[in-house]
Amino acid sequence: MSQSEVKLLEVKNVEKIFSVKVGTFEKKDLHALNKVSFDIFKGKTLSLVGESGCGKTTIGKVILGLYKATNGSVMFQDKDIAQLSPIKRGSIQSDVQMIFQDPYSSLNPRKKIKIILEQPLKIHTKMNKKERLETILSLCDDVGIDHTYLERYPHQFSGGQRQRIAIARAMVLKPKLILADEPISALDVSIQAQILNLMMDLREKYKMTMLFITHDISVVKHLSDYVAVMYLGEIVEYASKKDLFKSPQHPYTKMLFSTVPDIHTPLMTDSVLKTGEIQSPIDLPTGCFFANRCPYKDSSCDDKHPDLISIGDNHLARCPKIGQF
Repeated sequence: MSQSEVKLLEVKNVEKIFSVKVGTFEKKDLHALNKVSFDIFKGKTLSLVGESGCGKTTIGKVILGLYKATNGSVMFQDKDIAQLSPIKRGSIQSDVQMIFQDPYSSLNPRKKIKIILEQPLKIHTKMNKKERLETILSLCDDVGIDHTYLERYPHQFSGGQRQRIAIARAMVLKPKLILADEPISALDVSIQAQILNLMMDLREKYKMTMLFITHDISVVKHLSDYVAVMYLGEIVEYASKKDLFKSPQHPYTKMLFSTVPDIHTPLMTDSVLKTGEIQSPIDLPTGCFFANRCPYKDSSCDDKHPDLISIGDNHLARCPKIGQF
């Protein structure tokens, strides 16, 4: 972090525990988030990367207020919003907007596109009808939506077009923070690059602050300033994009990189093929959560849960054996 960076959001020691049925008469705690901490800086993009079920979307929903944190704080504009519902957040709610994963279910099928884009302006601003229309048309130009499309319904569009509309809806209030939850994963491969390029252009033009959630580590290379790698509800490595791609340190991060296709290496290395099943978030072990899949495991890994430690230059990793392999 440079001295010029301004902290917009601070997530500190956030836990989210769900009570789930494991039998006819028994319930247990499912630890979706385990003391997650990170900062998001104004005008920067932080990417959260990890496999399905690691807690990426859950932390996004805590920030949005869709889930209340079990423990911990989420500081936004000097206010702790971790325990506040969307209704109690008031004006803060318009400052944090989300681009959802599925463009087919995130738009109201009964409303025309013009109404979908105009409604937030009616609720949260004092713009008159002419000003609202000018704002919508300008944003349509930015995201590549033809003006004639405004009189159509969502079912009349392809997945890529719907995601452009969803991006426009998220941006129409000019929020201070945008959460993008796997915004390209439900799209055809041929369309994914177009939407990713669009988001990069908008980020540059509007100096957007973004939390980008994805399972694909190859995607974050194009969009991120910082990257946090999540595993089983906790961050196992955090670094600038440059440092992470140059020198990943945690065994899990290295595993993610080994699954990225490359013309010079096999798709999956032998070490990845031997890593086994992901640990259940119920009845978590006392030691390292990644131990049962780690090729560098020894007996000490089962004894104590590792802390997230600094390995220099704002690069953090949750493994005491960094530098030994």
